[in-house]
Amino acid sequence: MNTDLTSQSEPIVVRLIDAKGALSEPQEVPSVVRSEAEWKLRLSDEQYEIGRTHGTERAFCGVFHDNHKSGVYHCIGCGLPLFRSDAKFDFGTGWPSFFQPVATENVSSTIDSSFGMVREEVHCTRCKTHLGHVFPDGPPPSHKRFCINSAVLDFQESPAPKTETIYFGAGCFWGVEEAFGKIPGVVSTEVGYAGGHTPNPTYKDVCYHNTGHAEVVKVVFDTAKVPLDKILDTFWTIHNPTSVNRQGPDVGSQYRSAVFYTSPAQERIIRASMEKLSRDENIAGRIATQVDLAGPYFKAEEYHQKYAEKHGGGFCHVPKS
Repeated sequence: MNTDLTSQSEPIVVRLIDAKGALSEPQEVPSVVRSEAEWKLRLSDEQYEIGRTHGTERAFCGVFHDNHKSGVYHCIGCGLPLFRSDAKFDFGTGWPSFFQPVATENVSSTIDSSFGMVREEVHCTRCKTHLGHVFPDGPPPSHKRFCINSAVLDFQESPAPKTETIYFGAGCFWGVEEAFGKIPGVVSTEVGYAGGHTPNPTYKDVCYHNTGHAEVVKVVFDTAKVPLDKILDTFWTIHNPTSVNRQGPDVGSQYRSAVFYTSPAQERIIRASMEKLSRDENIAGRIATQVDLAGPYFKAEEYHQKYAEKHGGGFCHVPKS
């Protein structure tokens, strides 16, 4: 399991998107490389067969072939925005069809010579998830038809929901949960494990350093009361984001600095905040924080929940406020 996505990946150029649908300028981000074990934990059997082995779902069976809601479709593998709803049209084939992607940088293609045909296969630029094929029979202005499998897409409806969820790893989760719970506008917090390849881990499993999971805090927040960038300000303050697999006295990959986002708009805010932090003269060293799409999350044992509240605050590396 690769717990540092930058260690096995190459930089690629894509465009990110905000909550209003505005695109960023082209920017460099790490490509996403995962072990087969993590892919299989993150994806359903159908998603794995289609996205990782170039399969195809049955016509008229996908959840999005008849979806007419407004929003953005993004990659199930890494959260990269791929297609907007206003580029979707009905071609009658039984698969979602789009006449153009969100950005040309975000969708790449290769020649597919399988089944005795020569077709142009399309995949996510960042994580190489197989999406479908593109054909030259679409409507203007592109005259292209991106024929995409529903199973490899997720959908963010517009407008964005009033409450959002995000996961933070910043060392021992006892003190981290306490710090986030004090932020006005945070609706709830919970501690657990995420970012690894082992299903249903226990605390003991995670401490053995062979699950790939980080100790994380699940934060649900009201976007009308606290913007994500303010929550990120707390995140950067309560731990050392330049430390690799260590916070204070706690050593191991489960204590790594990490943010697991749940929407494309969150990723853009996180990366902008991290770029701002990297220019801070008071920060010594390279930012080592893992930024990745949230995968399966496993709630920690009950005795870990609200531990600081039950036993008194100021635990671990997080200073008392």
